[in-house]
Amino acid sequence: MICRGGPPSPSRGIALNGRPALLVKWNNKGTVMIKEQVRERLTKCYEQGVAQGLWSTAANGLYNLEEPKQAGHGDFATNFAMVVAGKERKKPREVAALLMALLAEHGDLFKKIEVAGPGFVNIFVNDAIWHGVLAAVGSLGAAYGLSKVGCGRKVLVEFVSANPTGPLSVGHSRQAVLGDAIARLLIATGHNVTREYYYNDAGRQMRVLGESTRARYLELLGLPHAFPEDGYQGEYIVEIARDLIRDVGDSLKDSVSEKPFKERAEKAIMADINHTLERLGIRFDNYFNEHTLYDNGQIDEVVAILRDKGLVYDQDGAVWFRTTEFGHDKDRVIIKNTGEPTYRLPDIAYHREKFRRGFDWMVNVFGSDHIATVPDVLAGVSALGYDASKVTAVIHQFVTLLRDGHQVKMSTRRATFVTVDELLDEVGADVSRFFFLMRRADSQLEFDVELAKKESQENPVYYVQYAFARLSSIVRLAASRGVTPDSEGLVHLLTLPEEIGLLKAMAFYPDLVVEAGLELEPHRIIYFLQDLAGQFHSYYNKHRVITEDEALTRARLQLAQGLRIVIGNGLRLLGLTTPEEM
Repeated sequence: MICRGGPPSPSRGIALNGRPALLVKWNNKGTVMIKEQVRERLTKCYEQGVAQGLWSTAANGLYNLEEPKQAGHGDFATNFAMVVAGKERKKPREVAALLMALLAEHGDLFKKIEVAGPGFVNIFVNDAIWHGVLAAVGSLGAAYGLSKVGCGRKVLVEFVSANPTGPLSVGHSRQAVLGDAIARLLIATGHNVTREYYYNDAGRQMRVLGESTRARYLELLGLPHAFPEDGYQGEYIVEIARDLIRDVGDSLKDSVSEKPFKERAEKAIMADINHTLERLGIRFDNYFNEHTLYDNGQIDEVVAILRDKGLVYDQDGAVWFRTTEFGHDKDRVIIKNTGEPTYRLPDIAYHREKFRRGFDWMVNVFGSDHIATVPDVLAGVSALGYDASKVTAVIHQFVTLLRDGHQVKMSTRRATFVTVDELLDEVGADVSRFFFLMRRADSQLEFDVELAKKESQENPVYYVQYAFARLSSIVRLAASRGVTPDSEGLVHLLTLPEEIGLLKAMAFYPDLVVEAGLELEPHRIIYFLQDLAGQFHSYYNKHRVITEDEALTRARLQLAQGLRIVIGNGLRLLGLTTPEEM
């Protein structure tokens, strides 16, 4: 087994779609995955060609193995011949003919090899290989798709990290679901994951929160008050002030400090945030308070280290970090002339603590408003002597909420936003999680509330969950009639193109989980589930599973059982439920 426990790095072997090969040879039962089998045979043919003098080693690791988008182009395709021909100054189709002859010796795996276009080699796998997938799925059950490629390496996933100034808005929820799904994928691929929430209960935002709460407190007591010009105006501030009066009466009416009001508001808001996250099925392993970096002297330590290295200097009363030494266009202020650090400095100190805690890979899930600060923090990490390549930032775009086809305008300070709790009340956790993962993180996401509320196949999460429910119904019906899935080698009766297509999709699932995990792309699981559900619904509408032919029924029942396992595993992997009936 080859471990992959950190950001993608160059490795020997065949590149997949331009990325390093995912050399996965292990799953829970020691089964070699089909894609890996094909990859191994192709590598063997390459080595045979080198031994026979057909080509040199110049193309080693440079050719791709892909899954073609068009079924007629085979189960797999490789640019092997064109890459080798380019290195050897030969004609691609001539090299392809040589490769075909070598691949033809592996008839146990391949049923047909074709050359297409300028020299692509299309590979068709024997149907018997696809049939064998059902045995693996049935044997592994809930473990099908899990792997140990991460080798237990320590990964810290930091996400949400919203300061406790108000309820979580819809914008926060995309990050929450994305971060949790990434953590789930990393756990599924054998990493030792810690989910962390980083927050700041100090600074100007929190002072304004305290002042806002104090103003509402005095207002409810009927006393003179001055509401901050940029204060938090939400009804939740009024509720916090009302609860404070219930507990302490007017004992704080003469307080000139916002501190007791800030502390009460922070406690109430943080409890509300945690409750909301639990409704989404999200829990954190650790909470890290930015203020501890100041209390423990870690901010000062970072500045001292950078100063000793000649990487900070004083100018115009501020402290500057020489980010130009790391290829940036200009240096950055890390301490303002007021003596207050900019957000870059505590972020650098925080990442230093991540390294000091022994994490092998640090994944940060940020909104697009952080995109300009990430390079500065990474420069700080490098300046402190740490390997910045161990830090990966996943930047997501913001969410546009649509209601009746119109965008809902939102503002946190003015409290004109839709909270996550309000969204959950309308559409539920499953729909929310699914919708927030339907697009790549770096793509804009439109959340159509009306579509999300529909209980029909127009709603994509309903479409996928209905496939699981329908498969569950088939299995129950068969059991009520005393019909059991195939256990006697009848799967060879699954010969329809739709059936082979479903088997292929299931076969690719374990590789997909590995790739989605290592690339931090949970949307790929969503795409897979939608495609597999679509294939199944189409198949079901054309062909009966339970027929008069007992042997065929048992074979198709085995297929249905396998599909139910894979779709269920995919849904649970992303934190969604698997309804037996809908």
